Amino acid sequence: MSSILMKPIITEKMSIQGDKLNRYGFIVRRDANKIQIKKAIKELYGVDVLEVNTMIYTGKNKYRYTKSGFIAGRTKAFKKAIITLAEGEKIDFYSNI
Repeated sequence: MSSILMKPIITEKMSIQGDKLNRYGFIVRRDANKIQIKKAIKELYGVDVLEVNTMIYTGKNKYRYTKSGFIAGRTKAFKKAIITLAEGEKIDFYSNI
């Protein structure tokens, strides 16, 4: 089940949402649905999930001019899940460090 969750999103914006709105972000597999994500969070962290919102980001084209010439590339596409926890529940990403 935990193979569905790839990594948590630890940014300033997600930290503020975690404190104020009890929301946490994760990068998940592209083929995972909301029910699987909810089950994986409950198994891994032992918390009650109220809501799961997902969004798919497409890869973007990136270009660089370097000394050796023009380099074109593409960023990866990924799926992001924002989960809302029940009142009083918390996830501490730094507890196992």
